[in-house]
This record gives sequence, C-alpha cells and structure tokens, in this order.
Amino acid sequence: MRSRLLGNPRIGQQPLLKLSGVLMLMLLTFCSGCTSLRQWWRQGLKVGPEYRRPCAPVAADWIDADNPRTSSFVDPAWDWWRVFNDPVLENMVLTASQQNLPLQVAGLRVIEARAQRRIAAANLFPQSQTAFGNYARQQFSHNAVFPPSAMAQSFDNWGTGFDLSWELDVWGRIRRAIETQDAELCASIENYDDVLVTLIGDVAATYIELRSFDERIELARQNVEIQKKSLGVAEARFRSGRASQLDVDQARSNLASTEAMIPLMKQGRRLAQNRLAILLGMTPSDVAPLLVESRPIPSTPQEVAVGIPAELLRRRPDIRRAEREVAAQCARIGVATADLYPQFGINGEIRVQSEDFGDLFSGSSTAGLVVPGFRWKILNYGRITNNIRIQETRFQQQIANYENTVLVAQREVEDAIVQFLRSQERTAKLKESVDAAQRSVNTASILFGKGKIDYDRVFILEVSLVRLQDERVRAQADVATGLVRVYKSLGGGWQIRLNAPRRPSAADTSVPEMEILPPTEGIVAPLE
Repeated sequence: MRSRLLGNPRIGQQPLLKLSGVLMLMLLTFCSGCTSLRQWWRQGLKVGPEYRRPCAPVAADWIDADNPRTSSFVDPAWDWWRVFNDPVLENMVLTASQQNLPLQVAGLRVIEARAQRRIAAANLFPQSQTAFGNYARQQFSHNAVFPPSAMAQSFDNWGTGFDLSWELDVWGRIRRAIETQDAELCASIENYDDVLVTLIGDVAATYIELRSFDERIELARQNVEIQKKSLGVAEARFRSGRASQLDVDQARSNLASTEAMIPLMKQGRRLAQNRLAILLGMTPSDVAPLLVESRPIPSTPQEVAVGIPAELLRRRPDIRRAEREVAAQCARIGVATADLYPQFGINGEIRVQSEDFGDLFSGSSTAGLVVPGFRWKILNYGRITNNIRIQETRFQQQIANYENTVLVAQREVEDAIVQFLRSQERTAKLKESVDAAQRSVNTASILFGKGKIDYDRVFILEVSLVRLQDERVRAQADVATGLVRVYKSLGGGWQIRLNAPRRPSAADTSVPEMEILPPTEGIVAPLE
C-alpha cells in the first residue's frame, strides 16, 4: 500500500497543488489591490491607510498677547461663569445643563452612536445566526403506486438545530468599520460638548443682556425724574412770566421722549427673558419669578486667561469633533478598499432529526454541514476603485474642514479678545463723559432755576446725559459679553458634565425632568 501511494505522483502532489493554488490566489489578490503584503501585515491584517492626525495652521500666540490684561500662562477655568460672582447666573447655567432640550437630543445621539458601535463590533462574530425547529407528518395515499407495501403509510419527522454564516475579517473590513464607529461615537460626544459650550455661553450672554435692560430702565426712570423737575421749573417760570411757552413745550417734549424709551426697553427685557426660558428648558411664566429682582450687570475682572492658540486643539469640542470626523472618513477608505479582495467565509448548519421525538436528541440523530468558501467581485473593479476615490476625496474634504475649523476658532478668539479689551477702554471713557454730563446737568438745572440761563442749555445737556448713560451701560454690557465670548471661543464650560452634580433646579418645581442616561457614561476624561 505504501509503495502504491509513493508510486502515484498525483496523490502526493494534491496537497502541493492546493497550497500553490492558495498562494497564487494570495499573490493575485495583493497584485490587484492597493495595499502591499508588508503593509497589510504591519497594519494588523488590515488594508487601507492608517490614520494620522492632520496638521492644522495654528498661530504661535495671540495678537494681544502682550496686553497686560491677557495671560498666556494660566489655563482658563472650566467654570468660567463663576468669575461674575452672580448666584442667579450660576444657578441658570446648572439648570440649563440639565434641562435644555436640544442638549438632551445631543445626549441621546451619543447613546445612539454607542449602540451603532456595538452593532459594528458584533460583526466580528458570525454575522447570521438562526435557530430553527420543525415538525412534519407525512401521510401516503393508499391508492397510489408508491410507497411499496413494505413501507409505512405515514411517518413523523422532528427536527431542530441552528445555522450560521461567518465572514472572516481577513482584510480588516469589519475592523475598519469598527474604527469608523469609534470615531463617530467620539464625534457625537464632542458634538454634545460643543452644544454645551454654546448653551452656557448663550445663557450668560442673554442674562447679561437682560441685566443691561434692568440698568438702562433704572437710569431712564432717574432721568424722567430729573426732567420732571426741569418741566416743573419751566412751568413755574412761565406762570411768573419769566419764560416763554417754548421752554415748557421743549421740556415736555424731552420728558415724553425719555418716557417713551422705557416701554421699548421693557419689551427688550421681556424678549431676553423669553429666550432664557427656552435655554433653561422652561416656560416663560416659570422663569419670570427667577428674574423679578433687578440686579446690576455682572462685574467682570480686568484680566482674562487665554492660554496659547495651540491649546484650542485639545480644548474646543468643535475642533476635536472635526478631527474625529477625519478619522472616521479615513477608516471608510479601508472599508472600501477591502472590496478589492475576496471575502472568505464559512457557512454551516448543525441539526438533530428523528422520526420519533424520543430519539431526537440521541447521537445518531445528529446531522450537519460545513461550507467554507470565498466570494470575489472581480467584475466590479471599476465601481470599487471609483468608490475608493470617492472616499479618498471625502477624506481630503474632511481635512480641509478640520483646518478651516481651526482657523475659524482662532478668529473667534481674536474677535472676543479685542471686544473685551476695547470695550473696557470705551467704558472707562464713557464713565468720565457721563460723570461730566451729570455735573453739567446739575449745574445747568440750578442756573436755570435762578434764571441765569435759558432752557435750551438744559435741554441739550439732559438729552446728552440720557444718551451717554445708555451708551455707557451698553459698553459695560459689551465688556461682560466680550468676556463670555472669550471663554466660549476658548472652548470652556463643557467640563461641567464631568464635575457638576446632576440635580434638579431648586427654582423649577413645575417641569418634570427627563430621565436619560448621562451622555458621557463610560468616558471619564476629556478626549485628547
């Protein structure tokens, strides 16, 4: 027998022929694809490009880095709204971070992305798994030719088992898809953080606007009282014959004009209050009691810590999201590239089958089938290569979008810094102007009462005082808003999801909280 086997060259060559066939198939595969064998091996048996974070145009420092009111050495605090020392603002920020509905939508998208990632990871295991069971009873006709008389006229058939289909991830297509879902999950988290940063900034800016209306309304009321006194003096002088009707009409016109400003300011305050209600996830009537007490514009520190431009790459969520979108698109190139290669898989079935149910699970009832094989889209190479080009082009688009996001972020910081610094200078000069105008009005009122000057001088000074006071309040609000923009453009505030307790707002007892999972569950540190 041994001599016969050795003497039959075809029998000895069969394993070699099979091995050579496999080697030829592998060689043809790598020759037809775009990933070399060495690259495929070094990349952990994955085709397609390996991701590297793209470079971004970042300035060495800010334009106003030499200004003594900016600091490049201290990292901005994540809870920056506390620098205003306003407990109402702090409570609103915390309430908004818990109840804002668009933020909850962003959180639910994170949970959705987690589920998508788990689905992608599950594809590493048999992709199709089906359990089945059946029962059949066969009854033959007594008048037919078959079955022969020796066969039973009827019988039962019991069966159960399962089958599966498993594509082996030889080229890393499934693992590249997992990389895509990993990057998209991170991008969804960064999107949540970006929505949170924008939300906190909008809450602070809207609150400052509302408080500026409070202060403007109060100043308008004070000017109304001043102008009422001037009108009284003008009427008294007219009755005594020392002034003309023109002075009275001019004083009455000035008073009515100032009084007309108050309803417009109240309207602006109400609109700001309504916007705050949406940001807080509350109805306007529920947020109104929180803002009954009139408070001044939150005070701002003279200096601000801005760090250096390069820190934006790790601090701003929108930049990190854009970078993760680049990574996701890079992995999609690998998924598309894997279509150039054959797909190896195993189909199988195992079952038990018996006529008698009692013998169903005996060893002799076992049956099975294993079918290894491959599929290769050899006639679709034109479509596959063009799909790869599409994915590569989208990859370049994402890189350009990432670079542009970095540039826009730096512009936003520069805009915010210059607003903060120049508004401070403008506020200081307007304060000097208002103080001088206030003294002028006081002096002119005294002289007008004594009859030493006519009302024209008083009228001009009172109108100027109203205008300058309103401009000063606006400039003061611009300083506070500029500081908010600085911290917002630096990407501060999203860390509240890592540090702040998730508790219901004490001010909101009528609106039930939505019970959702924390959107960053399982991620205990910011993405670097």
